[in-house]
Parts: sequence; C-alpha cells; structure tokens
Amino acid sequence: QVTLVESGGGLVQPGGSLKLSCLVSGSSVIDMYAIGWFRQAPGKEREGVSCISMVETSYADSVKGRFTISRDNAKSTVYLQMNSLNPEDTAVYYCATDRAAVCNSDPESYGYWGQGTQVTVSS
Repeated sequence: QVTLVESGGGLVQPGGSLKLSCLVSGSSVIDMYAIGWFRQAPGKEREGVSCISMVETSYADSVKGRFTISRDNAKSTVYLQMNSLNPEDTAVYYCATDRAAVCNSDPESYGYWGQGTQVTVSS
C-alpha cells in the first residue's frame, strides 16, 4: 500500500515562499513513480500544479517560473518549492501517484493521495 504524507504548508504573505514536502512510502520502486502535486481552493475543482517523473517535469501555466518540483529518491521525498506566492495560490495542496512512470495532469487518474496541506497567502 503506497502512502503519501505532505508537510510544509502554512500562512505566508504575498510575494513570500514555501517549500512543500511529500514523503512517499509503501513500495520498493517509489523512485520509478511519477508524483504529482495538485491543489484545491474552496469552491473550485482540484487542479494539477506540477508533476515529476524519471524523465520529465511539468507545470501548470499559472505556476511556471514560480514553482519548482524536485525529488530526493534516497529520502523518498518530492518537494515543491513555491516562490512569489500570491493570494490565488491559496488552497489545500495534495501530492498523489498512480504508480505509473509518466506524468498525468488528470487528478481522476491518481489512486493514491496524501491528506493535503493548507497553503494560505494573505497579508
């Protein structure tokens, strides 16, 4: 059973930064999985933010140039560095995997999710 645990959320002022972490466990081949970051704001649908696989990284247009995804396979952890945050980034952020090797922006494709971490951007 693959489990994912997010951490690193919090309250930050506009223009500030946060670094989210996603600890993945439950498989001996975690480093082969694509891991996606998603977010869901109140009243909105869950949307893809970024994804990382062994061969690619991808970003939503709304976060390109501001967010950076990375992974440390030795620590079974995927990170999301978020810079130049604005109030529109306020949401619950989730990491997820479908145990596939390629990235997929459709949240419906993902079967394993973390519990989420709240990110609030406000002055």
